[in-house]
Amino acid sequence: MSAEYLQNLFGLDGQTAVVIGGAGVLGGALCRGLTQAGAQVIVADMADDPCRTRVEELEGLGGQAGYCLVDVTSRDSIEGLLKTSLEQAGRVHILVNCAGVNFGSPFLEHPEEQWDRILAINLKAVFQACQVFGRHMVAAGGGSILNIGSVTSHLPLSRVFAYSASKAGVLNLTRNIAQELATKGVRVNAICPGFFPAEQNRRLLDQERIDNIMGGTPMRRFGEPEELVGAMLLLLSPTAGSFITGTHVNVDGGFTGAWF
Repeated sequence: MSAEYLQNLFGLDGQTAVVIGGAGVLGGALCRGLTQAGAQVIVADMADDPCRTRVEELEGLGGQAGYCLVDVTSRDSIEGLLKTSLEQAGRVHILVNCAGVNFGSPFLEHPEEQWDRILAINLKAVFQACQVFGRHMVAAGGGSILNIGSVTSHLPLSRVFAYSASKAGVLNLTRNIAQELATKGVRVNAICPGFFPAEQNRRLLDQERIDNIMGGTPMRRFGEPEELVGAMLLLLSPTAGSFITGTHVNVDGGFTGAWF
C-alpha cells in the first residue's frame, strides 16, 4: 500500500480544523494528528501560554497553525472564535469539540454548582459550537464535526454523575445534529474514548479505581492519547469517511464491548 494512496484516503491537505480544547492532553494529540495529516490547525482554549506552546509544537512538525482564546460557556466567545478562525484561514472545514471537565463525588453529595458547570462546558458548549460552526459549514458547502464523548456515553460509572450525563448527551446530540445536516454536506460524528490520562481524570484515579477500571478493560491498560488519532482521521476524512455520519467509534480497549 503506497503512502500516496493513504494520503489520498486519510489526508486533510487544504483543510482548516478548529480544535476546541486543543491545548489539553487529548486535544494536543488530536492537533498533532490533524497537522501531520496536512490540515491547518486553529488551537482554541482558555489560556494564552498553553495555546502558544501548542502552536509552536505544531509548527515544529512542519504544520501551519494559529490559536484563539475561547470561553466555551459563552456563545459570544464561540462566535468570536469563528470570526478569528476565518480571519486566519478563510474557511473552516473541520470542528473538533474536545473541551471537558469532570468532578467526582457520591450522588447524594454531588454539588449542584458542579452539575451546572459540567453540563455547561461538556454539553451546552458542544451544542453552541456545533450550531455556530455548523451554520458556517452549511453556508460554505460542507464540513465535518467531531465531538468527544466517553465510555460513560453508554455506561454508568460511579461518582461522575454529571460527567456521565453530559457525555450521554453529547452522543445523543451528535446523532440528532447529523440527521439534520446530512443533506447539507456536513457530517457529524463522535469518538467515545475509554480511560486516557487526561487532566480531568487524573485527580479521580486512586488505586482502587484504577484496579476497577483495569478489571473491566480487556486490554488491561490505559489508552495513549495518540491512539485516538486513527479513529479521528477516519471520521473527519472527506474521502475515507465520506459516507459516515451520525455514529461513533469506541476507543476504549474493549471496555464497552465487555458490557454488551
